[in-house]
Amino acid sequence: MFRHSVCRWCFDDFSLETLCEKAATIGIHGIDLLHPHEAVVAKTFGLECPITSAPEHESGIGCIENAFNDPDNHNTLEEIYKALIPAAAEAGVPQVICFSGNRCVGSDEEEIHQCTEGLARIIPLAEEHDITLVMELLNSKVDHPAYANDHTAFGRAICEKLDSPRFKLLYDIYHMQVMEGDVIATIRDNHQFISHYHTAGVPGRHEIDDTQELNYPAIVQAIIDTGFTGFVAQEFIPTANDPFASLADAIKRCTPQ
Repeated sequence: MFRHSVCRWCFDDFSLETLCEKAATIGIHGIDLLHPHEAVVAKTFGLECPITSAPEHESGIGCIENAFNDPDNHNTLEEIYKALIPAAAEAGVPQVICFSGNRCVGSDEEEIHQCTEGLARIIPLAEEHDITLVMELLNSKVDHPAYANDHTAFGRAICEKLDSPRFKLLYDIYHMQVMEGDVIATIRDNHQFISHYHTAGVPGRHEIDDTQELNYPAIVQAIIDTGFTGFVAQEFIPTANDPFASLADAIKRCTPQ
């Protein structure tokens, strides 16, 4: 059975301590997208940090738009992750996030090749520290125009080329519903390449309630059927007067009855 998490940025109106306190009371096991030094705060509430936030670098390299598909970034990315991977390991964070970047070099084949070349330089360090590098799938239709890793097949191709257990995908259910749909079949066909999941309602990226089109209980059962034991993290932007009631409802919907 997987464990529940929630993404920090969706509850930025609250202190990390408040989020942790509330999360712990409603059956959540982790806080996603923290920097390694913030994971210490989560631990004081008995929570894990399953995956880091994007690296912070003065150049902006390493963010969603500017990352591994650009060969001009590879030297800087190597420096960034040579610091971030050991820091994550020391903080007990098992996964480090990464991104493809926006399209800049041409065809899918070339974009995939450049991502693979850049990632191959840091995979040995990830293997040394038992850290999994996780590249997020994001839609380029609504939220992230020109993002390269916008289809599951793109991310899968990188996984197959690297052929390392220390590189996987973050399958964001919201983003992939917007971009390609067919969520349950895609999970079944690609689960071996996925080490983390994010949720949100479609359309709008809000609560996963009855106003949106995704059937989360069925999706959750499909994830369970693959044998997944990692984290499924809520990443919706709350609109209700009580966002923690929305969060509790989302956890209930994503917990088999």
